Formats: sequence, C-alpha cells, structure tokens
Amino acid sequence: MKINPKIGIDKLIFGMLQKDVEALYGKPDKAYKDEEDNVIFQYNKQKIRLTFYQEEGFKLGYLVASSPELVLFDKKVIARPIAVLQKELEAKGLAKWEKEEFDTFENFFNESNWLILQAEFDEVIKVELGAIINDKDEFEWKFKK
Repeated sequence: MKINPKIGIDKLIFGMLQKDVEALYGKPDKAYKDEEDNVIFQYNKQKIRLTFYQEEGFKLGYLVASSPELVLFDKKVIARPIAVLQKELEAKGLAKWEKEEFDTFENFFNESNWLILQAEFDEVIKVELGAIINDKDEFEWKFKK
C-alpha cells in the first residue's frame, strides 16, 4: 500500500466520499461516528481507518494505517527503526520532524505533508496522513470525479 503524501494511501484519495471508497474496498468492517459526528470506516484486512469530515460534506480527510505493506518512497514503513526510516526520508526531502512523546510511544510529525509516524520501542507502528490545509485555511481536496 503506497503512501502518497498530500494525496492519500493506495487508491484512497483525499476528498473521496463514502460511496467512492465503498466502490473500491466494499463495505467497511466497522463504521461509526466520533464525538464530532465525523464518520469513521475501518477496514481490517487493509489495517486502515478512514475519517470522513462532517463539516466538509463527509469527504475523506484523514487516514490511520498500520499495514505491514505500507511503503513510502519505495521504503517499507511498519516495524522499521524510526531513526533509519527518517534518515532515508530525509534524502527524499522529508527532513523536518516535530517529536511528541507519550507514555510508551512517540509521534514524529512532518507538517508540510501532514504525516505522522508513530513509534514504540524505536520502531514505526502506525502512520497517520491528513489532507492538506492551505494558507486560506481550506482543505486541498485531491479527488476529482
């Protein structure tokens, strides 16, 4: 599953509607609303969770994935040492990371690509990718019908 910064993951493109995603992956294994009335789809086989923002007409705006098949710039992501992966990504232009520490894990956030690599025990365990918000404070939807 290819991570496409600023665009999406695999065939999932920011700005898709629920019906567009279901046309690709079928019905989700789990669907629910969060505390802000956003719709969340969970696909177990792909190990991915999708958020459709209520305030944006339920467009796909956020992805959380932990599939061992995730690749970024042809580099596997999950279960890789975070320091090694960051060094490889630096060569591809992803050099600036903000680190946030929690109890047992750390988030490494690259704001220009709205990308979070979550690590535990110094290995990447999860990737979060969000749609880009431009200087006018508007989402840059990439999906075109």
